[in-house]
Amino acid sequence: MDKEKLIQEAYLVSHKIEENGNFPNNPNLPLMIYKGAFLIHPDETEEEIKKVFAQNGYTNAWVDGIFDYQHYHSNTHEVMGVFCGRAEVQFGGEHGVCIELDKGDVVVIPAGVAHMKLSASEDFTVVGAYPNGAEYNMKYGKADERPQADEEIAQVKNPDNDPVYGSKGHLFECWYNQKCANV
Repeated sequence: MDKEKLIQEAYLVSHKIEENGNFPNNPNLPLMIYKGAFLIHPDETEEEIKKVFAQNGYTNAWVDGIFDYQHYHSNTHEVMGVFCGRAEVQFGGEHGVCIELDKGDVVVIPAGVAHMKLSASEDFTVVGAYPNGAEYNMKYGKADERPQADEEIAQVKNPDNDPVYGSKGHLFECWYNQKCANV
């Protein structure tokens, strides 16, 4: 893999997603979508995205689709890179924002932000990973998950690096310097 050929400057879309019923979402950190972060060539595999994420401290990686039911992780942030296909994904619970993810896009999901696949092409495949290889938990928006989930979300630290750009990048603009134009 030639990292310089795989990674390109992405167009950033961000959304601050407020609490939505039983989904805490994240009151402080915006959801970030890096449109076109990876230029994936036909001879590349999911391993190329895993390598980029791992170089930047995001491990415990998996390759699959996105669940078709609302869920979130209260103990870690999550990054997903779209290796193949396209999907409509809803973030924030049943009244949340719907975003089309396409091949090469990366989404950085703050702890607590609900997400689910609404529809997808048959070949839709993402690589997911977690800062410092965190073991993620699964929450489903049940009333009895809170306030413990809120406490866990508040304790999650910001990652040391941007999952794509390392020591520079959108993560620092949006999560550390809070200079992110939210939609």
